[in-house]
Amino acid sequence: MEESARMRIAIGGIRHETNTFSPLRTGLAEFCVRRGREMLSDLPWAEGIDPDIELVPALTAEAMPHGPVRHETYQQLKGELIERLGQAGDLAGIYLDLHGAMEVEEIGDGESDLIGAIRARVGPDILIAASLDLHANLAPAVVAGVNILTAYRTAPHRDQTATRRRAVTHLAHCLRHGIRPVTAMVKPPLLLPGEFAVTDIEPARSLYRLLDTIDAVPGILDSSLLIGCAWTDSPFTSTSAIVVAESDRALAHAQAVRLGGAVWEQRAHFKPETPALAVDEAIAAALSLSERAIFLSDSGDNVTAGGAGDSPLVAARLLAAQVSDAVVAGLADAPAVAACARAGLGGRVSTTVGGTLDPRNSSPLPVSGAVIHLDPPRHPTLAVLRAGGLDIALTADRRGFTTRADLARAGIDAGTRKLIVVKLGYLFPELRELASHSFLLLSPGCTDLRLSALPYERVQRPIYPLDDAMDWHP
Repeated sequence: MEESARMRIAIGGIRHETNTFSPLRTGLAEFCVRRGREMLSDLPWAEGIDPDIELVPALTAEAMPHGPVRHETYQQLKGELIERLGQAGDLAGIYLDLHGAMEVEEIGDGESDLIGAIRARVGPDILIAASLDLHANLAPAVVAGVNILTAYRTAPHRDQTATRRRAVTHLAHCLRHGIRPVTAMVKPPLLLPGEFAVTDIEPARSLYRLLDTIDAVPGILDSSLLIGCAWTDSPFTSTSAIVVAESDRALAHAQAVRLGGAVWEQRAHFKPETPALAVDEAIAAALSLSERAIFLSDSGDNVTAGGAGDSPLVAARLLAAQVSDAVVAGLADAPAVAACARAGLGGRVSTTVGGTLDPRNSSPLPVSGAVIHLDPPRHPTLAVLRAGGLDIALTADRRGFTTRADLARAGIDAGTRKLIVVKLGYLFPELRELASHSFLLLSPGCTDLRLSALPYERVQRPIYPLDDAMDWHP
């Protein structure tokens, strides 16, 4: 009974990847919030963990990548999480599910503020473990306040469950053996879009394999390589090498220097896994191919990196080129969806599409066409408008089409279509399997892959590649 009480671990967290170049804001309505026992129904990572651990659910809140979190929203969520942790009774440790690139209005780095508030509530002695997205921008205050940090090792992400389980397993190991781990962080001054560090290709593939080598060093508990989120304009935005040792701070630092140095040596070699071309050039290249199921990623308006998803630029280019068999999946425009719903299936619509959310980066495009699909049929939140040879999947909300099921809801069979435009960067695993070819469109927007086009103000300079004539030593 006493052993069970010693292993009570509270779980909670606030997850958000913030795009500070977006004019949008993330409010409470954008967050999925789970409290107490309702959290336990969605914990696949908890299966198979140490049976001596008693998980004490507090609160988790997660929103898709978006503009900065509203101050009042963050304070409300933080306040409730702190209150629930305070009501959890005697705890052996705390596990936090974080992203690592959250920016909050009037505050700045959200993780630093959250960790500081949690430490103030529970004190300095309790062990805290946290899992991170590999697109985290980590601040020194987070490293100082959290005992164990571990991050995803795949992009596109396939190891979320394994990472969360690893964080809790490390925490239980340290609690059981009386270990108080130490962490070192080295931050190479390097800005990397996630599309330039897909972990299945070089140099990211070899760098992430190096983590296994570092983990095997006696005395090392865990290592992580954070690519960072290049669309978060923060003093902490950069790559990060993190190493957690069981007790030897010098060992952790030496291995973090090893990892950070390896990243810096490869700085000029990071690149997309697929051709990255201007919009018209990519369309022409795709049309020159004989295959079908060619995917075009509108990377400048990538909703999975905080883009608004409402730029009709690519749709306009396809209409101008009179492409005969293409689909745009999708375009966020609630008024256009409502117009299609009023017309009904088979009805004709003359409206504008796009430009309703982010007027800084997009403007409405006039189109006329027939409504060929509504989902659901009554009170639709998705409508497909056919304008000439182009089908435009309109959505009432910001939505990424990342799976076969997402396409199917819009009535899209990728294998029968020539071109499929998605508001993504790199393709998610199921779409990669569907694609005969894929291209990254170097399109404008708040997720522009051409980083020099973005108005950075807060990143620490010099930083590569904004300042390419520079040197750095870990």
